[in-house]
Amino acid sequence: MFCVSGADHFDADLEAAICRAANADAIRDVDVVQTLWSDYGQLVRCYLDGADSVSVIIKHVRWPNEHNHPRGWATDRSHQRKMRSYQVETTWYQQYSNRCPTNARVPQCLAVEARADEVLIVMEDLDNSGFAGRRLRTNKVEIDACLAWLASFHATFMGERPDGLWETGTYWHLATRPDELAALDDGPLKHAAAAIDQRLADSPFQTLVHGDAKLANFCFSADGCQAAAVDFQYVGGGCGMKDVAYLISSCLDEDESEAQESALLDHYFTLLARAVEHTGKSIDVAALEADWRALYPVAWTDFTRFLHGWSPGHWKLNHYSEQLSHLVLKEQE
Repeated sequence: MFCVSGADHFDADLEAAICRAANADAIRDVDVVQTLWSDYGQLVRCYLDGADSVSVIIKHVRWPNEHNHPRGWATDRSHQRKMRSYQVETTWYQQYSNRCPTNARVPQCLAVEARADEVLIVMEDLDNSGFAGRRLRTNKVEIDACLAWLASFHATFMGERPDGLWETGTYWHLATRPDELAALDDGPLKHAAAAIDQRLADSPFQTLVHGDAKLANFCFSADGCQAAAVDFQYVGGGCGMKDVAYLISSCLDEDESEAQESALLDHYFTLLARAVEHTGKSIDVAALEADWRALYPVAWTDFTRFLHGWSPGHWKLNHYSEQLSHLVLKEQE
């Protein structure tokens, strides 16, 4: 059985699996990078002897004996959703990740091992590949790098079926969040939730979305001009504006989001047009931009709906979010 027994060693079975994947003689040292959400395991850096790479990253997922959600949503439905998310992530790394171009950099998957109550993903350590930067706050160069990653990612998978992934990506998708919808105050946003979800689904330009494209899931080059992305538990089909709206909400406060909205969308769509052209796909980029630009406030409102039910006091429920929601709800009348 795989078992991380501490921050300084693994059991023999787990160590052997990692060494095989990384072509290493032994694991010299281990650092726990972080605990996974709701205590579902750990993200670990293993330092290697006898391998080409100094280290690898291990995502070691184990189903907890007791469900422990930071915001109190420790239900069986929540547990089943998380289990599914890790199955999706293994499919992503095994079947899709190697198709990402240089401009949508992701860690190389070295091995996946799945057992009854745990999953092990052995990945390239992006720190060794020039993406050691992590940010709590971002500047224009870095947010542009994230938008460039999203544009390339969305163009690469435009028009493709999310086989083995979430049918509809993002962790806040309405169909997977009935408890949060039930907790939402009985008002216009709750009544319009299904129609808002349908507007996004009806876009003729469907792609794969990262599904959790927040600042914390991007790693940056030393100069901040390039980004790589991690954490693909909620990758699936959808409108790319879901990723763009969520990214901006994670990088900027309400005043910055409002002031920079047009410039950021202009930049993203310029990058998206170039990326689509590079793929060689026959897509009307003007129609794509018109459709998705109109859906930007819809995507933001879709996430706002989730927040109102999940965490009513969340800092992202600000004036800008309510302003966009008001506009979208007016359109639904």
